[in-house]
Amino acid sequence: MSGDHTGTDAAIAAQVRHVEALLEERGLVDPKELDRAMEAFLAKANPDNGARLVARAWLDPAFHHRLLTDASTALTEIGLSMGGGLQEQRLKVVANTPTTHNVIVCTLCSCYPVALLGPSPTWYKSEAYRSRVVRDPRSVLAEFDFHLPPTTTITVWDANAETRFMVIPQRPKNTDNLDEHALANLVTRNGLIGVAPL
Repeated sequence: MSGDHTGTDAAIAAQVRHVEALLEERGLVDPKELDRAMEAFLAKANPDNGARLVARAWLDPAFHHRLLTDASTALTEIGLSMGGGLQEQRLKVVANTPTTHNVIVCTLCSCYPVALLGPSPTWYKSEAYRSRVVRDPRSVLAEFDFHLPPTTTITVWDANAETRFMVIPQRPKNTDNLDEHALANLVTRNGLIGVAPL
């Protein structure tokens, strides 16, 4: 919840601030350098990055396969990475099909591929989304005005400190004439999370 200073997220944030303070106090970290690194990371963190991945996957079946089997490596093919010194994090990409739909969540806190999707939306971090999407994903998607057929299987992927997830939405019909840039413009952050068709 926005502005909530209690609970797990607040406790973790307090621990991080404490460790930063200790490192600064011992002269191991320059606070200005930390700020510059964070600003540089966030400047590049944008949902356009994830949309570029999706558009390339729609156009290139071999890249699509590599993205599904080893996303962290495939990222580098188009000049992207998980960024921010987070190379130990693994990216797992899952693809929607006519019969299956994927949604991502982090039930413990709000782990999320910031470098590829930009800063996470407030609702993604909310306890309501984190708990309900696992139990009743179809109802949560309906709240986003996204209604799937009853025959569609919904899989919810739970991110954690080691693994982040991203969804490849289904390519819309009648887009064969579009280039990579135009296709990327169709993809939204919500589609990359799985709470929208695109």
